[in-house]
Amino acid sequence: MCLGVPGEIVAIEENALGMTMGTVRFGGVHKEVCLAYVPDVRVGEYVLVHVGFALSRIDEDEARSVFALLEEMGELSG
Repeated sequence: MCLGVPGEIVAIEENALGMTMGTVRFGGVHKEVCLAYVPDVRVGEYVLVHVGFALSRIDEDEARSVFALLEEMGELSG
């Protein structure tokens, strides 16, 4: 089973190879993510991320409900 995790785009830039990359916030953690599959995404929007690739855009309500479920399961605590 694969798990996609929602995150908020906080920055977008092109890397040295010409790939569109973004800084994505997962709660308090920031990671660099490839945005090639969601070329029209904007800062402030939410994406579903799997192994470093944003696979699709999701709405904020959906992202927040996933975060709440993960918190309830104890998966967001250190």
